[in-house]
Amino acid sequence: MDLTAWASKLAARRLSVDLPRRWEHSRGVCKRLSAAERLFSADNAQVLTAAGLVHDIGYAPDLVATGLHALDGARYLREAGAPDRLCALVAHHSAAYLEAKLRGLADDLADWGDERTPLRDALWWADMTTSPDGEVVTFEERAAEIQQRYGPDDVVSTFIQLARPELAGAVERTEARLWEAGIDYV
Repeated sequence: MDLTAWASKLAARRLSVDLPRRWEHSRGVCKRLSAAERLFSADNAQVLTAAGLVHDIGYAPDLVATGLHALDGARYLREAGAPDRLCALVAHHSAAYLEAKLRGLADDLADWGDERTPLRDALWWADMTTSPDGEVVTFEERAAEIQQRYGPDDVVSTFIQLARPELAGAVERTEARLWEAGIDYV
């Protein structure tokens, strides 16, 4: 079984029943990545698509250990035998290091390096431009929705404010790469 098929099966099993809206978001991210994957080699595109499918797997109720879904997901994927690069992309998706700092989990997240590549940016772009229901939205709409959903006093709302410039940068860089390649991503 290829990595994408494995990730799809795993994410569906962990999210579709207990967290159907989270599963729709993950599927929407994967769909969004179908445009961006053309920027990469076949192997990299497969890792990117797999990451899109499992990036939120750490929200699965039986996987929550630390409260930082990126970390919980990466740990689970490591135990499930996922490649290290996939685990690292999940661990660091959408500037998770900032939320890790707020939660006192920065040392735990340091088990994985953040590759800071166009591929990583593409994952962040897809996550930050896909609604909870899997629909395409602007980055500003997504950031506002996250803050509204969690409320002003939640650590996630603080995190999204701190991460806003870095997330916007990944979105802008990816959209520029897509535009330069003549790829329609809207």
